[in-house]
Amino acid sequence: MVTSQQNGVSERQDGLAAQGRTGIVGFVRAIPIRWRILSIAALNSAVVLVLAGLIWSGSQVLSSAWDDLRQVRQSDQILALLESETGRLQNLIHRYINQPSPELFAEILLLREAVLGTLNTRASTDPMLSGSVAELERVTERFLSGFGELRGLQSTIAKTYEEQVLSPAKDMAGLYSIIEGATGQRDALIWPALGKSREAFTAMLVAANAYYLSLASASAEEARRNTETIERTIPVMTDLADNDLQRIALQRLKGRAVALRQGLAKLSEQLTSRTDLLRNSIDASQADTIGAIDGLSVKMRQREQNAQATFDRTLAAISRNVLVIAAAFLALIIIAGIIIALSIRLPLQQLMSSMHAITSGDYGRKVQGTAARDEVGAMARAVEVFRENAIAKREAENELRASKEKAESALLELNAAQQNLIDAERLAALGGLVAGVAHEVNNPIGISLTVASSFARRTDMFEAELRSNTPLRRSQLEEFVRTSQDAAQQLVANLHRAGELIQSFKQVAVDRSHAERRQFSLSEATDQIIASLRPVLKKAPITLTVDVPDGLMIDGYPGSYGQILTNLFLNAANHAFPDGQPGTIAITAKLRGTDDIEISFSDNGAGMTPDVQRQAFDPFFTTRRNEGGTGLGLHIVYNLVTQQLGGRMMLESRLGQGTTFRIIMPRAATGASGSIDGTSTQWPTRTMSST
Repeated sequence: MVTSQQNGVSERQDGLAAQGRTGIVGFVRAIPIRWRILSIAALNSAVVLVLAGLIWSGSQVLSSAWDDLRQVRQSDQILALLESETGRLQNLIHRYINQPSPELFAEILLLREAVLGTLNTRASTDPMLSGSVAELERVTERFLSGFGELRGLQSTIAKTYEEQVLSPAKDMAGLYSIIEGATGQRDALIWPALGKSREAFTAMLVAANAYYLSLASASAEEARRNTETIERTIPVMTDLADNDLQRIALQRLKGRAVALRQGLAKLSEQLTSRTDLLRNSIDASQADTIGAIDGLSVKMRQREQNAQATFDRTLAAISRNVLVIAAAFLALIIIAGIIIALSIRLPLQQLMSSMHAITSGDYGRKVQGTAARDEVGAMARAVEVFRENAIAKREAENELRASKEKAESALLELNAAQQNLIDAERLAALGGLVAGVAHEVNNPIGISLTVASSFARRTDMFEAELRSNTPLRRSQLEEFVRTSQDAAQQLVANLHRAGELIQSFKQVAVDRSHAERRQFSLSEATDQIIASLRPVLKKAPITLTVDVPDGLMIDGYPGSYGQILTNLFLNAANHAFPDGQPGTIAITAKLRGTDDIEISFSDNGAGMTPDVQRQAFDPFFTTRRNEGGTGLGLHIVYNLVTQQLGGRMMLESRLGQGTTFRIIMPRAATGASGSIDGTSTQWPTRTMSST
């Protein structure tokens, strides 16, 4: 009754509101809704046309200002290029002076042509730089001509160093050798002075080379002091000489020492001249070039500021005019929109009221306005049909709800049982791997313990022999060293083998217990998984061949890949080769296109019948249920391949001729991360073919 009263009040309010709207609103309601909406679109189009004309007129001014800005920036780029090229040329010249080479000289010539080319081709044609190119060319030519003078002076310095420093030094080295050869006994009186002189000569030569290469003043001073030391020791050695050959060599040594001192002095003067020329010609010209470029940059900045100011003023005027016109048209559009909205609002309110009643479950209230001939009337008739359908739907839902509750209860129980079986299957497989790896690790560790114990006893015996008064023979020491080397090699080999087994199983176990996504190498992951399966291979006469090329990187889930490979291997060991029959398992991988990888797991075992193939991937299907099989191994593999890795899996088998599983998966897994135990409730859709 309350609902009926509320409906009656709502209907009375709607009627009063409808009676109060007359005049222009009533006139507008006589126009179809599509024409009302088109009138708003026409007003918007008028606004667009007016604004477009206003913007076009302003864009002409903006275009001119923008051309000035663009030209200024292009001129800035040319100036920056000149500054960069001249700076790089200056650095190359400094490097050439310190370490002359044909390659540096060729690079300097190429860069010189590039600088002149920039001035002649780009700067001379630039409208903003053309008036200043002459000044830039003048300072640049002075900068480049200074390099010619420097190069000539550098050749003179190299010649002086070769002829007046190194040549006397080579002669002096030969004379020192003659003096030493003429001195028969090491206790001769001349030896102390000769040694001091020879040391001073060596130190002088090192200092002269350092001064020539680095222009270090300390090296020049050290070379001068050592030259003076050589000249002071020559008279002393002459007085102590005991044969004519020594005296003749000392006399020549004195002359070469004087020539060396004069050569060092001349070299110092030339290096000083080179430094002054480098500073006054190259560096000063470079500074003038930079100054000229900076002056032009200031002019560019001023012109850019003027162009930017014009651009800003024009843009502000356009914005102001657009704002005024847009406000006027917006007011007109708002007024027209209000009138049109009032012509649509009442029937829509009635329609909304009816829809609210339907959504709230009040299906007994009929929809108003169904007799109208406009678009809203059509909507009202559609809502009435919806109301009738909702009544029928509610009745059907009440019937289905009870059935759904019963089905959900049974599904929850089934999912729980399936999850428990899958967890037991996965943990049983991992437990078998742990036991096998532990047995394999015990062998190298046991051998290492035996070798270490034997080595400890041998060390104690050797220590006792050392403490005894009996002299230690060489053969005993060699035997101890040989025994120690053998023990160390055995310890390293066995512990390295144990480490490889533990590392392989550790990586496999970590990948199995964490479903995290990462990039991994397919060959490395395969090797680690195979290493963890070696204990199973030792118990069965199965030959395993692996052909997985290096460099195949996968962005996916290594734990899922490990579980797939392990389940396939254990399935083959249990079903393809029953009762310990020998056989071969082959694992291969190759690229398929650019984005996919094809993995093949094949055996030459018992094979499958067509009936078994059709049910191979079904959950809980097994041919050895009486022997403890759960029938979840291949089901887990299929779910991991198709759901988590985003791939496809195909089975090919013939009875007595083996079985091949082909897996095609993307290099970047497309499935969602999550559980890696394959607990999907969907039955797989398989792709099989018979060979």
